[in-house]
Parts: sequence; C-alpha cells; structure tokens
Amino acid sequence: MLEQGECQPSQRSLGEWLTLLEARHPCEIELGLERIAQVGASLKLVRPAAQVVSVAGTNGKGSAVAVMEALLLQQGRRVGAYTSPHLLHYNERVRIDGQPVSDEALCAAFVQIEAACGATSLSYFEFGTLAALLLFQQAGLDVALLEVGLGGRLDAVNIVDADVAIITSVALDHESWLGDSREQIALEKAGIARCGKPVIYADSDIPSTLLPYLLQLGARPYLLGSSDFNYFCSDEDLTLRCADAQGERHTYNKLPLPRVALPSALCAVQALLLLGELNLDGVEIAQVFGEVSLPGRCQELCFSKRNVLLDVAHNPAAAQLLAEQLATRESEKIHAIFAVMSDKNIPAIVAPLYQQVAHWHLGELSHIARAARADDIAEILQSCDMKACTVSTYADIREAMVGALSHMQVTDLLLVFGSFFTVAEVLSLVESGEALLVGDASDE
Repeated sequence: MLEQGECQPSQRSLGEWLTLLEARHPCEIELGLERIAQVGASLKLVRPAAQVVSVAGTNGKGSAVAVMEALLLQQGRRVGAYTSPHLLHYNERVRIDGQPVSDEALCAAFVQIEAACGATSLSYFEFGTLAALLLFQQAGLDVALLEVGLGGRLDAVNIVDADVAIITSVALDHESWLGDSREQIALEKAGIARCGKPVIYADSDIPSTLLPYLLQLGARPYLLGSSDFNYFCSDEDLTLRCADAQGERHTYNKLPLPRVALPSALCAVQALLLLGELNLDGVEIAQVFGEVSLPGRCQELCFSKRNVLLDVAHNPAAAQLLAEQLATRESEKIHAIFAVMSDKNIPAIVAPLYQQVAHWHLGELSHIARAARADDIAEILQSCDMKACTVSTYADIREAMVGALSHMQVTDLLLVFGSFFTVAEVLSLVESGEALLVGDASDE
C-alpha cells in the first residue's frame, strides 16, 4: 500500500527509491536472515550465478573483490560484483561485467523486490542486496562476487551458499554487533563458510577460535602461510604459491607488488584457483596486480596544486596500516581531514598517526546521525600524549577542505581519512572542480 504522497513504484527515480527505503526502515544496521531469506526464496534468488564467492573481513574486502573481478574479466567470464558502501553513486555497489548497472536497471529490480515483499519490512541494505542478486540472476553470470556488509553469519549476503568463502582479516570493529574480541568476531565472519567448501583466511594472525570452528563445520580451510597458500616478498616483487581444487600447487614468480592490500590480492588468486576451470597464468596476474586500484583506498590525486591522499581507514587496524604506508613516503608535512562515526574507537584510530600529522582539520558530518562531533574528536586529540600539533574544527567537510588547503604549502600532503562519508565528500568536491582557494583553480 502506498503512503500518502508516494508515487507508483514504476514511476520512482533511483534517488526517490533510496530516500524511500531509508525512511521506511530507518534502522541503519539490523542483522538477521529471516526476513530477507523469506523474500529471497520467493524470488528464487539463492543462486544468483553458476558460481559464487562470498567475501567477509574487517578490512580489504573490496580490494579482494576488485582483483577477482579483473581476473575473471580477463578470462572472458561474465561476472557480477556486489560491494558496499558506495562513495559517490549507489550504482557503484552493483557491477556487471565491470560496469555499474544503470539507474533504470536498479529501479526495475526495486519494483520487483517491492512486489515480492508484501508486508515484510526490509532494511535499506537487505533491499539492495536482493536487487543485486536479482540483477545477477537475470544476467546469466558465470560468477557472482558478494561482499558482506557487516559480520557474516547474519548478514544479508549469507542467504546465498558460497562455493568459496574468503575472510580477508579479523580486527576490532562494530563491536556492539559482532563482539568485543577478535575471537568472537572471527566466529561471526566464519558464518559465511559452508560444509565441504573452501574457506580462505588471508591474515597471518589467526584468531584462536577460527580454525577449530571451520574444522568442526567440515569446511576446507586455506590459511595464508600454509603449505598450500603462501608467498615470499622482496622490495621489488613477490612469489605466490596456491593450491587448486585438486590439490595441485601453482607457483607464480616475479609478480609486482599489488596496488591494493597485499593479502586481499593474494586471496583473490587463491579463490579463483579453487573455483576451478580457470587457467590463470603469471602474466595475467601480474597485469591485474599492476593495474587494479580502488577509489578511497590509499588513493592519490592532485587538487588545487596540493597532493591529496584519501583512505577510508575507519578502524584501528586500518589506521595502523595507513600509518605504515605514510612512513614509507618522503618527509612531508601532513595535514589531515578526519571525521568518523561516534561508535568507533576514536582514540585507537588516531593513535598510530599522532606523530605524523602536524595539523588536524575536523569537519562535521552533521547529516549523519551516527557521526562523532568535531569538538568531541578535538577533545580526544588534545588529551592525547603526542607531539605539538594544531587542531581546527569546521562546520562541515567542505569548510575543513578550504581550511586545510589554505594552511598548506604546495610541498605538504593532505590526508583525508575516516568514514566513507568523509572521503566521499572530498571526492565529490574534487569531481565538481570547484576552486576552494581564492585566486586558484583546481587541477583537472
């Protein structure tokens, strides 16, 4: 039944659909499979492609999907990729054969999902997940790559049984939903594993609960550092060793270091070997490692003649990796634009960067209810035992960008990190080409 003022489903634009879905089910995170499984079963969406890879993990999920997608396309396979959240456009979440689906395709899928829901209320993420599965099924894909939104066991993606499951990493994040220890969080993420199917863990630091759970389940674990899945790295290149579904080991020598997170790239290759029927060679893998990158993941660009580095590091583990990346750069004075959600461990996120950032520029994300207030983050920073630095607060991210650029020399680095919303707002400013400095024009 239409609410007063609502138009017919077939007449809604994508923007209208998304606004409506947010308003109808305002709970941003609602774990559980009962509702979505019921609607998914009615549409027969539990098998969206001939083969399925599901990807869970605290960090690195999107990178693993991107590398698998590129390798599959290189092999001439038809592939769908479902990831979240998006940065600039919702369509980024659903790609078919490497291209975001159109507004029209998404709207048509939303119409079908709504008709199937009846009285069942679905969250924004659940509705979008079903739309992606429907579009994948209609496209007749060889492989669907499904990124878990949160956790794994109770995530909407988990209504689909994966042929191969990947857990990229396990670290503290979303503790209110997943548990307050790595051991608890590992069990939630391992919920995407299936009896008799391979599951890849791409971090050398294995929570004590993970392997016993997988063995009890009857899954087939492939752990980074084992005889079947390992690598050897130098300053210039790496050697990767993986096993296929028949147990035959494949060694790939002199691969370039990937542009995305190394463990994510490695587990992507291992996963595709386990799918079978793929003839991956070192030349193809090297090409993908050298080319694939993701917006907002250690992304470098030039804006208003300043060097900018964007990264969606929004938990302590990701912030530590970002700090290590910054440490490899030539000495630069660093200005940081930072904003994040209030339920994050903010002291632990900023701690690795204490000694590197000279000036913090904290902008409000006032349109996001969960966002931490800039003044509260400033208080945390000012209470920390760190070297002398400057902290400035601003009404929004645009003002933080203006403030940062005006304080910078052309040799300085502007680091933008934290929430996806933070990075998205800066990317949107860059995309607009707006000149934020008086008398200056942004670079194309």
